Amino acid sequence: MSDPQPSPRSVIAPALDLARIPSHIAIIMDGNGRWAAARGLPRAAGHRTGLDAVRRTIEGCREYGVRVLTLYAFSTENWRRPAGEVEALMRLLGEALIDEFDDLMEAGVQFRMSGELHSLEPALREQVEQVIALTRDNKTLVLNVAYNYGGRAEIIDAVRRLGRDLASGRLTPQTIDEAALGRYLYTAGLPDPDLLIRTGGEQRISNFLLWQIAYTELYFCDVYWPDFDRSHLLAAIADYQQRRRRFGGVEDA
Repeated sequence: MSDPQPSPRSVIAPALDLARIPSHIAIIMDGNGRWAAARGLPRAAGHRTGLDAVRRTIEGCREYGVRVLTLYAFSTENWRRPAGEVEALMRLLGEALIDEFDDLMEAGVQFRMSGELHSLEPALREQVEQVIALTRDNKTLVLNVAYNYGGRAEIIDAVRRLGRDLASGRLTPQTIDEAALGRYLYTAGLPDPDLLIRTGGEQRISNFLLWQIAYTELYFCDVYWPDFDRSHLLAAIADYQQRRRRFGGVEDA
């Protein structure tokens, strides 16, 4: 069977301006299931192979000085998928936390997770919390995994917690602004993404970082996530470097 996706080697790595590397890159890792289906494999095989792309992307971000990498790994809507696939994804997360821990520590990667973690099975949640605690002082790169995450759910949760602080008197209406609300989001303390990449050929946001991407540059590519490699990452960054970010201001004369 011929590969339905272009070979990663067909993407030529461009020259980059190292002074204009995005500080925060977010990625919607789409196409695992279609990658597997094209090869007659179960969807879980695509998710597992996608871990190789995660490793390549972390390495590329470290090499080029990206400070934060946020990966959309499991959405609140993904619970609607077949039970076997959901179970495989949960098992894959637990295995990855164990298998990748030493490499994260050696590479100086700080692990974070954004999402409704209280819904995870207790043993898995304990694993997540342990890795977060043990990597907290790492400084090279923040790896923020959006898991059991939905952008609307995040905003609702933030508003509820902010409302409780209003009711208790810890906040007043006059002190509420964008920065104040941002402190209640799962991504509190992280900069907003400069660049959002979506693989797999779809061109939508899928309820991802709805508050945070107000002025983020968007980049869509056809390659399925398991085939995403360093050259695809660099192509996305090169495209980003051709953009003029004005954040709502007027264009320079």
